[in-house]
Amino acid sequence: MEIRINKEIKDYHESLFMGLSMRQFMCSLGAVGAAVGIYFGLSNVLDKETVSWLCIVCAAPLAAAGFFNYNGMNFEQFVVAYIYSEFLCSGVRTYQSENYIYEAYKEVLKDVSVRKEKTKKGKKKNPENSSAINTD
Repeated sequence: MEIRINKEIKDYHESLFMGLSMRQFMCSLGAVGAAVGIYFGLSNVLDKETVSWLCIVCAAPLAAAGFFNYNGMNFEQFVVAYIYSEFLCSGVRTYQSENYIYEAYKEVLKDVSVRKEKTKKGKKKNPENSSAINTD
């Protein structure tokens, strides 16, 4: 007997603050902290428009990391899997099949072929004694 469960119930995640999970909340908090730090750290050095663009560029990846989900992986797991597949284990992969049964019976097959050769050598037909019918 099979009981169907809705997908929404399977994907339930507990929310902590304003409907965000702990991970989303911490990443959002980190993005706000980075934006505030960049604004107050660089507002005396650069003009306001440049500082505001820097805040957006630096805070957006942090905020997006909290909401990122690809094939059940969060952002950090995805980055590790990407680096592993594209850089550490990259290269040409060739397929080579291995016949386990042949490897297991290789010696048996050699013995059988040697026996067949011995029996062929012992039973050579003589063309003079053959009972072929000449129709000349």
